[in-house]
Amino acid sequence: MQEAGKEFSNLGVNPWLIKQLDTLGIRSPTPIQKGCITQILNGHDCIGAAKTGSGKTFAFALPILQHLAEDPYGIFALILTPTHELAYQIADQFLILGQPLQLRVCIVTGGSDQLEESLKLAKRPHIVVAMPGRLADHITGCDTFSLKKIKYLVLDEADRLFSESFEENLKTIFSALNPKRQNLLFSATITDDVSESSLLPLNKEKLVTWSESDPQLTVSTLEQQYVVCPAYARDVYLVQTLRKYRDTKPSSHVIVFTDTKKECQVLSMMLNAIGMDNVCLHGFMRQKDRVSALTQFRSNLKCTLIATNVAARGLDIPSVDLVVNHKLPLEPNEYIHRVGRTARAGRSGLAISLITPYDILRLGEIEDKINTKLTEYKIDDEEAVKVFTTVSVTRREQEAQLDNEEFEQRKRNYKIKRWIMAGVDPDDMEEGLEEMRRKRIKAAKKAKLAKIKEIQGLIKNQDQEKQNDSERLQQNETEDIDKTIKDSMKKVNKSLMKKDDRFKNVIGKISKIKRKAENAERQKQQSMEKLSKKNRKVK
Repeated sequence: MQEAGKEFSNLGVNPWLIKQLDTLGIRSPTPIQKGCITQILNGHDCIGAAKTGSGKTFAFALPILQHLAEDPYGIFALILTPTHELAYQIADQFLILGQPLQLRVCIVTGGSDQLEESLKLAKRPHIVVAMPGRLADHITGCDTFSLKKIKYLVLDEADRLFSESFEENLKTIFSALNPKRQNLLFSATITDDVSESSLLPLNKEKLVTWSESDPQLTVSTLEQQYVVCPAYARDVYLVQTLRKYRDTKPSSHVIVFTDTKKECQVLSMMLNAIGMDNVCLHGFMRQKDRVSALTQFRSNLKCTLIATNVAARGLDIPSVDLVVNHKLPLEPNEYIHRVGRTARAGRSGLAISLITPYDILRLGEIEDKINTKLTEYKIDDEEAVKVFTTVSVTRREQEAQLDNEEFEQRKRNYKIKRWIMAGVDPDDMEEGLEEMRRKRIKAAKKAKLAKIKEIQGLIKNQDQEKQNDSERLQQNETEDIDKTIKDSMKKVNKSLMKKDDRFKNVIGKISKIKRKAENAERQKQQSMEKLSKKNRKVK
């Protein structure tokens, strides 16, 4: 054990912690641990960036527990995180490492009764792991605890925490903290929001920044592929992709990403209804259901997880074999985080993205970012057509079962509750947020239109054509910006498809699939009508 823990010892980690690491089978530090542990022990603020699974949590947990052991009191450290799942995961890791200290950890995420959380905070736990919204509610709503003596503030997945949605909560929290603390910011990527945030000024004289160097952005053991499909048959091709993969690897771990909570729920229900066992994970699920879903997935009870971006970063799911993008994410960085769930720790992995003719521009942005061209994962179109009607009908049935109002009401109730606790008028807040939303949408549309113009300019060869096209866009912008964007995006994607050898024949292929799918659906409908007539005659 002494030889195995020598590297940790050289970083300044105490023997009792090295012994705890040894019981977990951890013999040597990861690069981010080597880059950050000593500096944190020496009192520096720290910004650390590395991929999920690189040991970020232990990079800050080890120094915190070592200093806590020297002068134990509560509340010693506050760890903020953007998701319920990550909060519970971090708490578990602190509890395992801190067993010799009889460590007390309190989780504050809103997943349990607020009064129950308040009582736990009043008992002065050593470590508080919290989501910003719920902790801000406690700070403004009760006086049973104080954060004025904390030694450490940790922001895990800091780039997400510095997004606009958390801004007001962070202001409330930071105003309640001890100003003479150490600030530790960890993330998968270092952005300007992280390093230059006005919300959280860092001690520049005692600041260390450590970033993982990965010029390829995605690991070399990851194979990245695409499946071209019609937009209306995306679910059909997802089913066929999963079935093809399962034929060769029936018990492998598969994680499917989609874009919204509602889509995640419907997709999970649809797959279960056609016999493809899975669990789902999204932000509108109750905490016990989210914990149960992850537990079932990690323990092999369920081998497929359908999720929103809540599962894209931070969560410790070590054995994912396949990642599927049901829909491509809006940002290339999100694609990197998603596919990074597989091919971890030197293992191989596969990422497959379903793309339609409307996704070619977005695919190109991703490929430019990762400096890699995706290759095709071939799906038998004839087999896809055979299940088209079954999948489509099942999808519609599950959508009908889902209570859409419950989704929207849960979101609204949560916002109203927070506003009331903060002492503001919900109606005024609704009006203000709606105005902000309109301004953001307008700005986003203008930015998108400008980008389309730029791309069209690069595609065109003659200056006069570019000028005419630009004039048409400017004229249409005042009439109907939504229609202009939609029509222009179609043209841009079509032009890009023609220029890419991989997609030259896609339009013809998709038209052929559509005709066959319509014929198959028509034939099935006719068969059902004949059967219905026959049954009526028998009666």
